[in-house]
Amino acid sequence: MRKLLVFAFSLCLLVLFAGCGNNGGQQKQAANDVPLQGKTLVVYFSNTGHTKALAEKAAEILHADTYEIQPEIPYTAEDLDYNDESHRATKEQRDDTFRPAIKSPKIDNFAQYKNIVLAYPIWWEQAPRIVDAFVESYDWSDKTIIPMSTSEGSEIGTSADYLKTLAKDKGTWKAGKNFGDGSVSKEDLAKWLAETTAK
Repeated sequence: MRKLLVFAFSLCLLVLFAGCGNNGGQQKQAANDVPLQGKTLVVYFSNTGHTKALAEKAAEILHADTYEIQPEIPYTAEDLDYNDESHRATKEQRDDTFRPAIKSPKIDNFAQYKNIVLAYPIWWEQAPRIVDAFVESYDWSDKTIIPMSTSEGSEIGTSADYLKTLAKDKGTWKAGKNFGDGSVSKEDLAKWLAETTAK
């Protein structure tokens, strides 16, 4: 009888410790989450896939919806040749009034989102003109905007400030950051998002 009680007690301890281990795992996973007040949407334009990878990682951390800005006429590698001033993107970036057509359907329920993560590559020290077109298409009142960029040769610079002017200075624009080729770890991205949204 005594052996049976000892066995039962040992079994209870084993279950208890196993449960603690599982809870610890859940806490570790939750540490990568960044809860925000209200619904969140991650909007991104990506041509090489770097910005898309960064945006999807942010959406996972924030439990957010995603929206990809897709151009009606896709950009080719030749379009982005920085060494040829006659190529498409160079000419577009030099004309701050140019607005490429967006193929993606307009977001009908944009008003429901409180937080917008805006992710884009840096082209000629600014966001691509198609991102300008997107920003000008919506009302940014009462929204918190978190800009993120990808570029291995430039920082985010004044790109977010310029987008803010296109949004008619509406909304609360957080300080943005460039993430190189977008291969930041989930833990580091979560830390930055938590620090940025807390300010």
